[in-house]
Amino acid sequence: MISLQLSRITLILGARALFRGLDWEIQHDQKIGLIGANGAGKSSLMKLLTGEYAPEPGGSLTRARGVTVGYLPQHPEFDLTQSAYALALQGNPRIAAIEAELNALEERMGLPEVYENPKALEKALQAQQILLSEFDSLGGGSYPARAREILLGLGLPESDIRKPLQALSGGQKKLVGLAQLLLLKPTVLLLDEPDNHLDIPAKTFLERLILEYPGAVVLISHDRTLLDAVCTHIAEVEEGRLTTFAGNYTDFMLEKELRLAKQEELFQIQQRAIQRMQLALRRYQTWVQVSDKFASRVRSMQTRLEKVEKLERPVTERRRMGLELGGWRGSNQALEALGVSKSFEGRRVINEVSFLIRHGERVGLVGANGAGKSVLLRLLLGSLSPDAGEIRIGPSVKVGYYAQEHETLDFSQTPLNTVRRAGNLSEAQAVALLIRYLFTYPQATQSIATLSGGERSRLQLLLLVLSGANLLLLDEPTNNIDIASAEVLENALDDFNGSALIISHDRYFLDRTVTRRLRLEGGKVVSEK
Repeated sequence: MISLQLSRITLILGARALFRGLDWEIQHDQKIGLIGANGAGKSSLMKLLTGEYAPEPGGSLTRARGVTVGYLPQHPEFDLTQSAYALALQGNPRIAAIEAELNALEERMGLPEVYENPKALEKALQAQQILLSEFDSLGGGSYPARAREILLGLGLPESDIRKPLQALSGGQKKLVGLAQLLLLKPTVLLLDEPDNHLDIPAKTFLERLILEYPGAVVLISHDRTLLDAVCTHIAEVEEGRLTTFAGNYTDFMLEKELRLAKQEELFQIQQRAIQRMQLALRRYQTWVQVSDKFASRVRSMQTRLEKVEKLERPVTERRRMGLELGGWRGSNQALEALGVSKSFEGRRVINEVSFLIRHGERVGLVGANGAGKSVLLRLLLGSLSPDAGEIRIGPSVKVGYYAQEHETLDFSQTPLNTVRRAGNLSEAQAVALLIRYLFTYPQATQSIATLSGGERSRLQLLLLVLSGANLLLLDEPTNNIDIASAEVLENALDDFNGSALIISHDRYFLDRTVTRRLRLEGGKVVSEK
């Protein structure tokens, strides 16, 4: 059964046409991974499905009878004075409305004009029974327990559930929006990067929720492991077109490569045929100068050439970020922690942590959200001082830092000025470099505050290159970049002549890049086998 259908959709935002003549059907039981480069229009397509954006005349969005749509944007907005638990309970407004109606009904039944009037009392009891039946059908009785279960499963600590949202991180705030939607249970669930900032146990919990969800799910994600685990279909947005594939992300990659190879083969066959026809036409045009009997052949061949529906040559490789990390040979012992401890308000967050990273190693640092990974990173950077122990950086080591929340960037500056200052470059050199990192000139000259998360990430990676570091401390480097850019980063780390400590919950990225893993748990660091 089709839940949502887009027909002949054209969407124009500003002066840019994101889509023209787009068609798409979403079946009621599909789990669809919506992928594409940053800026391709994935989030805009989501907003079309919700009705927030309207297509140009001639296009239509059809929703099957009874179908409801729930949408989790990249950056949901909430009343920050309320707690995660209170907001999760508000996820289904009908439950709150029923509770209010039941309370009003109970008060009314306590009035003499009702309980002393059999007809009025019977009518009130019937209304109460209808409301209670609806309340039960919506899971109202188990709603508080379910809200708590989902928040905890997604990785929000018990101690944070009743804290005001202003005390939580950006990733934790997003969990509240996800919990609300999962409790609301719309027919079609639209999730825009729901896994950003989730730790690995929470991602596993999210996978199970999506797999068991009793409806359609459309998921924007750059986590290839998640796309492999949950997707029945992949929809790729590319150059204003939408192409759908059956299967998960790995199936999509294999099928796409085969499809592109076939398209390239057909294109080459047609090109050879056209060349033969053009050669024949030129011969006939030469012969017609000698004899008019070839004139009809010239006209016939010209007509055949004009009627050929020329195939477009498939683009097998899109332009990618030109990341080359470089690095250089430094000290053999790049970074060492010796018995490092750190407490906050009497709570030991880092407890006698010791480890060594040698030149050339790629070490993954994993652990649950709140385990203290970012605290440990700040200790290694020197922005926090340990209560005990020592951090040693090799004498021939220069540290480069990639911040998860882009704290290393000055949002009031432009990318152009930032790059010129970091690399001591001329304007022309800085512009050329930014273009290699997929920035347009208008993007290079606007403030960093207006850039998307993916654009800020690419700018941070460019600044890492300009820093000339040979020890990289990377905090969730793939959170905001698209899959193509993540693959570029993976290849760049392969070629990097230096060491790296990488905090990441991207399982595919870790499997591809790190040589060993350290787990931070209970304030201690242990090696994973």
